[in-house]
Amino acid sequence: MTTALQQLTNEELAIAYANGNNDAFDLLLERVKDDIYSYILIIARNKELAEDIFQDTFIKIIVRLQEGRYNDNGKFISWAIRIAHNAILDVFRRQKSRDIFDSNYGDDMSRFSQSVFDDSKEHNIISHQVLKDAKKLMMELPESQREVVYMRCFQDISFKEIAEITGVSINTALGRMRYGIINMRKLAKQHNIQLAV
Repeated sequence: MTTALQQLTNEELAIAYANGNNDAFDLLLERVKDDIYSYILIIARNKELAEDIFQDTFIKIIVRLQEGRYNDNGKFISWAIRIAHNAILDVFRRQKSRDIFDSNYGDDMSRFSQSVFDDSKEHNIISHQVLKDAKKLMMELPESQREVVYMRCFQDISFKEIAEITGVSINTALGRMRYGIINMRKLAKQHNIQLAV
């Protein structure tokens, strides 16, 4: 693999692959596979199912890139996660257990307080144990909240992109985040876990 190829952004690699450079896709896959697989596993909560969805997602990504259906006006990872999100929904629809969006939390975000994750990032001293505890608590959230908390706090995806990926309004995404953080704080208190330093 050439050094020039390694200098390209994910978006540029996607375009290079769409133009016939197979090495560009190999590098792109190497860069994003862990983020996409982690996202799928967090939602699916089943390793075998997550692996199937992951493979399906990358087949869809390849097809769309080859058909020239990639629009490079945003982050490649957000575009790819949107495809993964839709693949997850397809599976849940087929299984008749489509409970990813189990609630709608409304639009009131005027008093949305900074999350424990933002506080921790601000101080830049999250310990390994705090992160491990936070992930464990996150897994107890309803799917709609867990999905937003994971994308925002662990993948650093903007609320605008989260809204586009999940097909809801920004206010709904913010509401899910707010209730996810509130529920994580309640769970932390119940389990006597300290989430912030």
